[in-house]
Amino acid sequence: MDSLKQIIMTTKHKASFAKNASAKTITVVKEIDAPVQQVWKAWTTAEQLDKWWGPKPWNAVTKKMDFTEGGSWVYKMAGPNGEQQWDKVNFTNIHAPNDFSATDLFTDEKGNRNSDMPSTRWKNSFTKSGDGTKIESVLSFDSKEDMDKILKTGFEEGFSKGLDQLDDLLSD
Repeated sequence: MDSLKQIIMTTKHKASFAKNASAKTITVVKEIDAPVQQVWKAWTTAEQLDKWWGPKPWNAVTKKMDFTEGGSWVYKMAGPNGEQQWDKVNFTNIHAPNDFSATDLFTDEKGNRNSDMPSTRWKNSFTKSGDGTKIESVLSFDSKEDMDKILKTGFEEGFSKGLDQLDDLLSD
């Protein structure tokens, strides 16, 4: 069994991050060894998101989820020492199971926007790749300064860890 675990660990795909300052975008690509429908479900249901969204020892805790166009996901990132960071994702376009777009906002517990932090527009695409799924997330910002502010939060490391947790969840 240990040799099988070693093979699985060595075949994992690392997420790639491409930053384009002039376009004010970050593009993240990750290959997952699971079918599109399974990856889609992990990205679009609260029960699955709470299992992988956020880098350990932090975890996501959903307060409300309405995965419809015009709906939203309100959740907190809960830290190991009682820290809380609230967030709201407003879904704008959904084309199941291929892609969805949303705007992400830092908020308080009631979903009121924290204007000290920028919003981020996400387009998440899921395409068949061999026996698995290629995830491509394009994050767009209003300014290069907004993009830099999000990067300074540890976004790249945190999102990479979260995507690895998704990979672990779907390979079980």
